[in-house]
Amino acid sequence: MKYYELTLLIDLDVSEEEIKSIQEKINATISKNGGILNETNLPIRKNLSRSIERKREALIFDIDFHLEPSKIEDLAKELKTEKKILRYLILSKKAEKTLKTKAIRRRIRPKRMEITEIDQKLDEILKE
Repeated sequence: MKYYELTLLIDLDVSEEEIKSIQEKINATISKNGGILNETNLPIRKNLSRSIERKREALIFDIDFHLEPSKIEDLAKELKTEKKILRYLILSKKAEKTLKTKAIRRRIRPKRMEITEIDQKLDEILKE
C-alpha cells in the first residue's frame, strides 16, 4: 500500500449535509477498495486565483489515506461522477512515521540526570 493525499475543491453552494455526504462517500470508496483512512481535515473556504466553472471561491479539504496503487483509478472515477466537486488532486506521499515508532524512539533515549547526580559520578570517576 502507498500513502496518498487527496485534495478536493467543492462548490460553495453546497450545504453542510451535502459536504458530509461527499466525505462519507469518498471514505466509503477508499474503505471498499481496501484502503485505510489516516486523517480528514475540515473544509476551509478559499478564494481561487482563477475561476473554475465561473466560481471565484470554493471549499477545500484534504484526506490522507493508504491504498493500493491499482485502486486509485477506481477512486478517480468515483470523484469524476460527483458534480459538486470542482477539482481534485491525488498525490503520492512518503508515509508518515506512526506514533508507535515515535514511542519506541522515546524509550531508547537515556533518562535525564540531575546536576547533582552528574557531579557524584564525576567525583567517582576522578577518584579512581
